[in-house]
Amino acid sequence: MSAPVLGDQGTRERVTLLTGAEVGEGASSPDVGGGSDPGDLLPVFRRVARTAGGPRRPVAVIVVGMAGSGKTTFTTALNDHLDAIDEERDAARRKEGGSDRSTVSDAGEGGADAGGDEGGDGDGDGDDGPSCGYYLNLDPATTHMPFGANIDIRDTVNYREVMSQYGLGPNGAIMTCLNLFATKFDQVLSLLEARSEEADYVLVDTPGQIEAFTWSASGQIVGESLATSFPTVLAYVVDTPRCASPATFMSNMLYASSMYYRTRLPLVVVFNKSDVLSPEFAREWMEDFEKFQEALDERSEGSGYYGSLVRSMSLVLDEFYSGLHHVGVSSKTGEGVKEFFDKVDDAAREFEEEYLPDLKCRMEEQKVKREAVARVGLARLHRDVELDAKTNR
Repeated sequence: MSAPVLGDQGTRERVTLLTGAEVGEGASSPDVGGGSDPGDLLPVFRRVARTAGGPRRPVAVIVVGMAGSGKTTFTTALNDHLDAIDEERDAARRKEGGSDRSTVSDAGEGGADAGGDEGGDGDGDGDDGPSCGYYLNLDPATTHMPFGANIDIRDTVNYREVMSQYGLGPNGAIMTCLNLFATKFDQVLSLLEARSEEADYVLVDTPGQIEAFTWSASGQIVGESLATSFPTVLAYVVDTPRCASPATFMSNMLYASSMYYRTRLPLVVVFNKSDVLSPEFAREWMEDFEKFQEALDERSEGSGYYGSLVRSMSLVLDEFYSGLHHVGVSSKTGEGVKEFFDKVDDAAREFEEEYLPDLKCRMEEQKVKREAVARVGLARLHRDVELDAKTNR
């Protein structure tokens, strides 16, 4: 199945993975077992060890959220923020290069050419290095990308061709496109590894049909593959105005908790559209159970079976709230974007301190189980050999 290669959609580098979506061989969920030391198997252990005490770069941010929550607009705001940082640092490097040229020229030690060479390397050894994002679009059905995606699923699979050839509806076609793309995700990881020294963040925009990604095999492959290569964080985008209803707020928090416990990845809840409605009420509801109960009573949503269920669930989620990273953001004005990246950095530390030890334990458990199965098989083989020898006597 071939897909047309789309034209350049932005100023950043474009990467075309494949000329078509061949099915059969390809990437699968990473092997997280075997070997004597997990650090010898997975790149993320080596990367974290190499950057111990320094910035954990790059950090993969998987942006998920309900349809209409503003995921793509939010990702565009992140892109604009990182572009602004890039421009500031480029200007600083050019200024520093100009200063170097003047110094060399005045001293008569090589003239402008030597200074230009020194200042034009752009390697950023004198500062924190480039702070740019690398963008991955996993929404095959989108028709317009406000930012230039470095890797775009639409360059690999054609959403409408999948619908036509397989006789699928919109959601089924999205899941099939993701499944086809996941078979080649090893190529994506190779491209990301090649850019890992340049980018601070890998931003992944997912389909609007959230269940097509979060509850599918391809979504699990993508999440686990990224987490075995880079510190990885989930960013769950919430439509703040819709959460003004306590029942809707509780539904969103239940979905957030289900993703958190399913993936085990650090989670940042992004209360988007803060320019329309301040998310302060959501923070109060998460920190004070009584205020949430009062809001239920005021809106007449606390009566009946559903009201009792919502009250009970708010108590259940109290522990979930205690360790939850959350931030209010306006994708339209850019307010809160810097605070979001601060939360992402906090979540990256949580990834290192909590997710990686858990991953290591799971790897060791799988290794023990395989060794036990091997021992049982070997014992069965010995019994069969002995029985065969007795029979032949």
